[in-house]
Amino acid sequence: MPGENLTRKEAQERASLIKVSSYEIHLDLTSDDSNYGSTTKVKFSASKTGSSTFIDAITHSVQKVVLNGRELDVRQVSDGVRIQLDDLAAENELLVEATANYMNTGEGLHRFVDPVDGEVYLYTQFEVPDSRRVFAVFEQPDLKANFQFNVTAPSYWKVVSNQTTPTPVAIDDKKSLWKFEPTPIISSYITALIAGPYVETRSQLTSSNGRIIPLGVFSRASLSQYMDAEYIFEKTRQGFEFFEKAFDYPYPFEKYDQLFVPEFNAGAMENAGAVTFTESYVFRSKVTDAIRERRVVTILHELAHMWFGDLVTMKWWNDLWLNESFAEYASTLATAEATEWHGAWTTFTALEKSWAYRQDQLPSTHPIVAEINDLEDVQVNFDGITYAKGASVLKQLVAWVGQEEFLSGVANYFKKHAYQNTQLNDLLVELEATSGRELRSWSKLWLETAGVNTLRPRIATDELGVITEFLVEQTAIEEHPTLRPHRMAIGFYNLVDETLKRVHRLETDIDGEITKISELVGQHLPDLVLLNDDDLAYAKIRLDEKSWATALDNLSNFEDSLARTLIWGAAWDATRDAEVCPRDFVRLVLSNIATETESTTMLTLLRQLVTAAYQFVAPVHRDQIISEVGSGLLRLAENAQPGSDAQLQFIKFFALFANTQDLLDELSAIRNGIKKLAGLTIDADLGWELLSGLVVGGRADAEQIEAALKADNTSNGQKAAAGARAMLPTQTDKAVAWKTLTETHDLSNILVDAASLGFVRVLNPELLEPFVDKYFENSVRIWNSNTFKIAEYLIENLYPLPLASDSLAEKTREWIDHPEIAEIPALRRILVESLSSVERALRAQQRDLQN
Repeated sequence: MPGENLTRKEAQERASLIKVSSYEIHLDLTSDDSNYGSTTKVKFSASKTGSSTFIDAITHSVQKVVLNGRELDVRQVSDGVRIQLDDLAAENELLVEATANYMNTGEGLHRFVDPVDGEVYLYTQFEVPDSRRVFAVFEQPDLKANFQFNVTAPSYWKVVSNQTTPTPVAIDDKKSLWKFEPTPIISSYITALIAGPYVETRSQLTSSNGRIIPLGVFSRASLSQYMDAEYIFEKTRQGFEFFEKAFDYPYPFEKYDQLFVPEFNAGAMENAGAVTFTESYVFRSKVTDAIRERRVVTILHELAHMWFGDLVTMKWWNDLWLNESFAEYASTLATAEATEWHGAWTTFTALEKSWAYRQDQLPSTHPIVAEINDLEDVQVNFDGITYAKGASVLKQLVAWVGQEEFLSGVANYFKKHAYQNTQLNDLLVELEATSGRELRSWSKLWLETAGVNTLRPRIATDELGVITEFLVEQTAIEEHPTLRPHRMAIGFYNLVDETLKRVHRLETDIDGEITKISELVGQHLPDLVLLNDDDLAYAKIRLDEKSWATALDNLSNFEDSLARTLIWGAAWDATRDAEVCPRDFVRLVLSNIATETESTTMLTLLRQLVTAAYQFVAPVHRDQIISEVGSGLLRLAENAQPGSDAQLQFIKFFALFANTQDLLDELSAIRNGIKKLAGLTIDADLGWELLSGLVVGGRADAEQIEAALKADNTSNGQKAAAGARAMLPTQTDKAVAWKTLTETHDLSNILVDAASLGFVRVLNPELLEPFVDKYFENSVRIWNSNTFKIAEYLIENLYPLPLASDSLAEKTREWIDHPEIAEIPALRRILVESLSSVERALRAQQRDLQN
């Protein structure tokens, strides 16, 4: 039988044969530290008697398989991944008794031991194909069923699943049994189990249909003092009110718990009624406003999934984008209109769209509706196309059909398909009915093709500055030549009392290579013309010469933060495309970032500074530019408002640019309290970031890392220490880190991520030279000897990008087509994307040498 990969064809064949009624699952979490007992009873029908199928079950061992009262030979029917089921009846009952493994990879049932108090915490993460690691299951989204969980666990634990937690029944003086009621009809990947001595805060709200919905917020005991549950409840209530009204459909589940769990791979997961979140959203130290806002968007993203994804679920994973894109669009809309974070669309432009444009210009880009042939395709397509481009295109669709019409169509979609599985066409039918727009051609152009268009204004004026012709030129690259229709606004801005103010706005349709905008003929050419004003369209934009000069001289003078963020985005796009010198972008940011008002825009710019200085600037200029950025950020921090978000961001990034002895002296003095900045507190997490900068610069050693860990022996501290150890800038220390990461399975998922990122953080890229050949020669072994997520962390993070050079590019090209790698599409894709980053860096470096 095949391995863990499930093909779409297999799923279609299985769905045509069987229909699942119910699961009854018993998990015994009291056996030992490595594995647990898992017993599954499944009831399902078959359309053809005597036929065969299989059920998924990734197990440590299988003790018993009983089909319709007939015990099967485990050795013959189970290979540890699937259980073969032959001679099916019209109605079937299957019993599987197995032992399953606890995981430390964030997949399946993850087990974590808190270093603070030694307590054990468990949680499940099932998307895409990992409920089969916990119980026997027909693992595909269109075989929905009712799920009933019975859980044996230590009596003092909290046990949470999709249904309301029942009163436990004592088995003896140490353990109890929790018997949950069956769930509504849902897909297996959104079932959940969270167990351990979590600290719980409870509240409730009244749904639009009058039901009382119990609410819960959970965190580990050692973090509970930092858990701002009341704020979480407030955002949840705002989200409930907004979505129930917008979707015209009451919340579809029994209760709503939000659980902040350790070592989580993602931001959150939309388990029905039991959403899990990364613990990085429990703020034990001061965080930026960008992170605080992102937490709100994430809370509302997962809440939106209760309707789009959980109530109505895609039939197969090719429509996964629609789940994620809708949740991302809806959560941004709700954040902007229902919470205090009214600038959410500016944040969306700065963060999501920049991610989408970056992903869409990689050679691995793909249509939003991707071809998903198997589970491996799904996992590699959890990317910026699935989330950010999809959400951006939905925003474009809303501009195309109208927001009221869009939400009305969505509401009809929920009512028609509740608790069922759908395909994209089912949604388009409803949107066409409410908007009157024909959407098949729109769908073909936007969802079934890849690539991003570029829009440029072509403007002619008379001697008085009156516009005589206004054209919008649309271009596409040769590899993805599609030209698309865009609903777009064009803004005119003039400098009034040293402020750039919008004086005119036209919303219009753009289509084809050239679009004439006759409505703007006869108007006086303003100081700045901004295509895609209000960011309705998904396209890169360029400015005419006069507008570009105005923007560069007045970036800090924009009245509107969204317009300013669009200009920042255009400047970065031009830098990435090697149209302008990267050193010019660096100096543009340093000259204007102090007056940036949007935290996420500031964070995005600072991240772009890292890329520009460390990758895009030519090696001959690099050390100078890095120290120039370091000095600039230190000055900005010193001059920022005490205690401000900007001050915190500047100091965090200063630690990434301290590359001279003078700058390292300043960094050391700040961390040790010798140099104090008014309003700045060196708390635990900031202390680690500053220490990491000293480690990379050779000014802190392993002993100091261990001393810091002793003072902060928490999950956060262990993660930071793992990263810092891998940053130690000697060949000996790099070799130790390499061996630990690639030859052992000692580290959990989060520690692997931190250490592998730390490994490639160097001031001297030559430190990575001895590992280039090792990286390629061991890539297949690394991939095959780890779970998907761990392998992804290692292959992505350990790629020696700081060495970006012609030789690295050539070696990568050679290995991309190596026969063993060619047989692993997900691994090959990571190498293709890494090569693209090197090639882009080399083009930017060549542009840098021209100045």
